[in-house]
Amino acid sequence: MEEANPVKFYLARYFFLALSALQGLASALMLLQFGDSPKNRFAAFVLVTLAMIFFALHLMVADKIKRVAVSKKKIAVINPAKVKTYDWSEVKNLKFIPFLNMYSLKLKGKRNKIYFLPTENTATIFGLFSSATDFLSKKVR
Repeated sequence: MEEANPVKFYLARYFFLALSALQGLASALMLLQFGDSPKNRFAAFVLVTLAMIFFALHLMVADKIKRVAVSKKKIAVINPAKVKTYDWSEVKNLKFIPFLNMYSLKLKGKRNKIYFLPTENTATIFGLFSSATDFLSKKVR
């Protein structure tokens, strides 16, 4: 079974939290270093507001991004405590989101979708996503 790079996974999962912390730190440093003027207060207010928005995005997105290992017969969802394996027959929907470079996985009997990062050679793992050039080289009888 192959899974995505752990560095990419943790970067995608905690991106909004890190951005929120940086915005909050920037607003605090701005008020401490440049003094208390109306212009600085407004800029700090904007940065704190952005920090709260990014923190809310982190709370909404982080729990949906999972580590997933894929093989030809099974899919394993990796949690810190345990690993749940599913057969391909239990997959209801699998969709690639090109803008985010992530997959959306919907399992039968489960309410929420699981989002996961692709491996480097996803097409060779389970053969579902072939490019158009693969079809052109084959002869049609």
